[in-house]
Amino acid sequence: MNRKTLFAASAVVLLLAFAGGSLLYKSERIQRWAKVIGQNEAALASAHSPSLGSADAKVHIVEFLDPACETCAEFYPQVKRMMAAHPDRIRLSVRHLPLHNGSLDVVRMLEASRKQGKYWPTLEAVLAHQSQWVANHVARPERVWDLLGGTGLDLAQLRADMRFARRGPQPRARPQRCQGARRHDDAGVLRQRSPPAGLRPGAAAAAGRRRGAGRLPLNAVSARR
Repeated sequence: MNRKTLFAASAVVLLLAFAGGSLLYKSERIQRWAKVIGQNEAALASAHSPSLGSADAKVHIVEFLDPACETCAEFYPQVKRMMAAHPDRIRLSVRHLPLHNGSLDVVRMLEASRKQGKYWPTLEAVLAHQSQWVANHVARPERVWDLLGGTGLDLAQLRADMRFARRGPQPRARPQRCQGARRHDDAGVLRQRSPPAGLRPGAAAAAGRRRGAGRLPLNAVSARR
């Protein structure tokens, strides 16, 4: 065997070893992240969250949203455009994170609208006309009512459902907290004193499943490919 042949054979062996090592490292990293995401899944994509899109979608975007947040209002239409461009491939879930003064009452409106099956048109009306009820980062929920006329909501029933939610269930029943009140528990699961930087209002986290590989994160979004 001459030197050229020996050199070529050595190069092939090195390339194969490098490729094998890269694949092994990538596989271990996938498994590691899959375990982490699986442990924190409930803090990201709650089963009780409003959800839009196919349950079998390859990409699951979870948006932590404050209805009074300007960034949230700008981000939501972009997600809808992505969903329209890729039908049945993206699923959206919304987690309410009412951080602005007054926004909790608007979250109560949104949650109550779910009883009438009008959550998504209500959310879109609230975000599209945000400038009419938010000033200097302070929400004026009393101004939202005039914006709900085109949603098909029974406003009297909406008010009644909101009052019931404020009172809570009967004393014998275990009080059920609204989604916004759970945000601190979610932060605890994620081992944060406050919602992580990547989970601020207007940001999105996504949990996507990869067949045979569990769940993978990719900064704000992880997808099943």
